[in-house]
Amino acid sequence: MTDKVVVLTTAGSQEEANKIATALVERKLAACVNIVPRIQSVYRWQGKVQSAEEFLLIIKSAKPREEAIRSAIRELHSYELPECITLGVESGSAEYLKWIEDSVTE
Repeated sequence: MTDKVVVLTTAGSQEEANKIATALVERKLAACVNIVPRIQSVYRWQGKVQSAEEFLLIIKSAKPREEAIRSAIRELHSYELPECITLGVESGSAEYLKWIEDSVTE
């Protein structure tokens, strides 16, 4: 197991996804953010099943930056309750993991 993480969140528009991704990389909270366009989400919200087109953000970072990422997502996001799920990175190429580390080090 490494200390690298992948954080998932969604956004309601391409503009919002770009804004969040750019801010996370500029603030050195993420080494890279992939934006997967036009996913269809089906979810329960306020007691009703709803669906929406969203944009999935795949955020590559390190465990020590996790709370700051969550805070930034809450700050930048338009949703009342934005998704923020962290997955641990079991392993990866040493060079790529080092690049993540170097990219998010303050």
